[in-house]
Amino acid sequence: MAGKIACFLVLCIVAAAHSVEALTCTEVDAYLKDCVPFLTKTGLLGTCCDGVKKLEAVATTTTDRQTACTCLKAAGETIIGLDWSRVGDLPSACGVNLPYTVSADIDCSKIE
Repeated sequence: MAGKIACFLVLCIVAAAHSVEALTCTEVDAYLKDCVPFLTKTGLLGTCCDGVKKLEAVATTTTDRQTACTCLKAAGETIIGLDWSRVGDLPSACGVNLPYTVSADIDCSKIE
């Protein structure tokens, strides 16, 4: 009986581990969509910080933080008029403390 219980617990743990989904660029874009006017100098900060704080809350693993970084860099290449200095200042403007500065030349693989 104890063996069956142990086997069941292992299966539950494996199932739980597989149900955790990694962060996607679609999600990163959704969190930060309200930041585009501020980052392109066409609008104010507005509700942007809400998304920045939500992104910080969900990007809890190294993989998630590296994914968010990669997604930001990819989006930055497509957003016309993006001001990278504003991108770098965004976390502190929103009260989020990052141990690195997001920039066009950041190596996302080095983020922990």
